[in-house]
Amino acid sequence: MSDTRLLLADDDEGLRRIFARAFRADGFDVEVAEDGEAALRMLEEHRYDAVLTDISMPRVSGIELLRAVRERDADVPIVLMTGGPDLETALQAIEHGAFRYLVKPVRAAAFHRLAKLKREALAYLGENDALLADRTTLERTFERALDGLWMAFQPIIRWPERALFGHEALVRTSEPLLARPPDLIGAAERLRRLPELGRAIRDRVAAQIGNAPGEIFVNVHATDLMDEHLYDPSAALSQHARRVVLEVTERAGLDDVKDARTRVEKLKKMGFRIAVDDLGAGYAGLTSFAQLEPHIVKLDMSLVRGLHEEPTKRKLVSSIVHLCRDLGIAAVAEGVETAQERDALEKIGCSLLQGYLFGKPEKPFSTPKF
Repeated sequence: MSDTRLLLADDDEGLRRIFARAFRADGFDVEVAEDGEAALRMLEEHRYDAVLTDISMPRVSGIELLRAVRERDADVPIVLMTGGPDLETALQAIEHGAFRYLVKPVRAAAFHRLAKLKREALAYLGENDALLADRTTLERTFERALDGLWMAFQPIIRWPERALFGHEALVRTSEPLLARPPDLIGAAERLRRLPELGRAIRDRVAAQIGNAPGEIFVNVHATDLMDEHLYDPSAALSQHARRVVLEVTERAGLDDVKDARTRVEKLKKMGFRIAVDDLGAGYAGLTSFAQLEPHIVKLDMSLVRGLHEEPTKRKLVSSIVHLCRDLGIAAVAEGVETAQERDALEKIGCSLLQGYLFGKPEKPFSTPKF
């Protein structure tokens, strides 16, 4: 008998017997549950190497069982089985990290339909296939991404002076499966390795900062604020604190960061300046002003795009820029791509600009295009 313990949950007694017999014939140690409630009780008392469950069961469905298991264990493989695959259950299976979604009986035509449903689900969720892999595979992919980590730098300029103010450091990797920064960060979140990624980014920036002209803006995830390495005065980036602006994104909430204000004040005392990134794109709104009291605010490109053609957007950006000025906060407009957007921002008094109009993120520090 194998050391691998499987839990099989299905309210159909006949199918339970068939599946259990098949797995036992392959040498697995199989325990059966007559429904989802029974499976939950067994999971509370025993550890299993994998769970196979029917989706359609009374009282506690397979999806509900999947959700309950994921609250306790993020890693155990869970295989969902169904006689009638549909987009809704495929979406839920993906959302809650099912290892496989199988059709019973297993037929080629059914698998063909399932493959189409999975593609629909991926398109709907906007997910990267790599992020949906099993944990072991994702770990290997993430390790390769860390090994191939490098930083691109995009210029931030003063307009109309045509002067360089600094650069934003943007994370990149040579690992093609996680080439997009949101996918890289998403993998780190799923694997609970965000602090490790944050440290790697900061160390790589520190290694290049000696050759960098002007200020260097470094993105910091909200969870990085809970990493004591960030506050270590001997850390590589801490040695350059007075040249570094730490960007805390508005896309990630600060509600889960204990003593956020105290932590940020400690960073300021170390010499770092603080920026609120992506203002206008996140859900936290202007509450970040009160929590962080930043030196700099970066306006999300969604506020900048087509600014010259939208009076309402211009009025909104003008109000933010003037509020920042009253508070002694510098405003940086991101995503400037046209001369018309640049000129509109100049008219409302926003002098710090960043975007493809002046330069794309590049590995070396390039001279901005004026």
